[in-house]
Amino acid sequence: MKNLLILIAFLSIFNSAISQTEKDNYKQVSTKFVSFFNASKNDSIVALFSSEMNAALPIEKFTQVSAGLKLQLGSIKKIRFVRLQSSSALYETTFDNAVLGMTISLNSKNEIAGLVFKPYTEAKEIIRNTTKMKLPFKGEWSVTWGGDTKEQNYHVESVAQKNAFDILIKDEQGSTHKGTGESNEDYYAFGKELYAPCDGEVVLVVDGVKDNIPGVLNPIYIPGNTVIIKTANGEFAFFAHFKQHSIAVKQGQKVSAGALLGLCGNSGNSSEAHLHFHLQNVEDMTKATGAKCYFDQLKVNGVLKLDYSPVKGEKISSN
Repeated sequence: MKNLLILIAFLSIFNSAISQTEKDNYKQVSTKFVSFFNASKNDSIVALFSSEMNAALPIEKFTQVSAGLKLQLGSIKKIRFVRLQSSSALYETTFDNAVLGMTISLNSKNEIAGLVFKPYTEAKEIIRNTTKMKLPFKGEWSVTWGGDTKEQNYHVESVAQKNAFDILIKDEQGSTHKGTGESNEDYYAFGKELYAPCDGEVVLVVDGVKDNIPGVLNPIYIPGNTVIIKTANGEFAFFAHFKQHSIAVKQGQKVSAGALLGLCGNSGNSSEAHLHFHLQNVEDMTKATGAKCYFDQLKVNGVLKLDYSPVKGEKISSN
């Protein structure tokens, strides 16, 4: 396969901004590319290139590259949009004889400014957890973001966090804090113990990020103090915003369900003390796809639920 690795003037730079929605301009260009490639219309493909791409890969060179691809791989049977990162889109590309990842970069004129084919190594997507999950806290907490729609859960626009929960504690009046709320200690969730929802291995610990002043965000390291647990079924449970220096586990440690992980805090891109929790299919959040989390047993607004994924506005507690 190493002869199939084709790097064609890859001009864009990825950043961590990820979208799960294919944009119309990428859809149009990728559809044209596939049609022209299968019809061996190399001049039409080159016409889609930016001037820089044309200079780096004129029609004569591209014709050789295209012919080599078709000889070894055959035609493109289908493409599947995977993710958009900055000015590039990744497609799982199924040829007659292999599956490659195709990355297309567009400039401001919607011209192809970069094109990469390489072996497709995306981790298998997880739709939902197969590992039984317990709620990772004691007492009754409130889901402030959770669910499948944008109205229920602003995380849905992120590939990795699309099924995430933000959970905190409210009093009978619906307030998340006592007093003025100017101090982290005013918030009911701050300093509360958080526990492993399942058995697994701790694969990442971040513990040194300062807690924010309430209302002041830290966008430099968005998750703040973090723990990631890998389950035996290949799910990655992601906890964010722990209290600084409160994490009680170490990277590489095996933990059992119910083990103390640390204390709820207000670190990272957080305006007040709360737990951010989600599942994903790989450790690296910039490359991950989120999975929906169902908890084995829990009470929702006082009613017992089995195998349930809570949504915004619900009060949840362990059975």
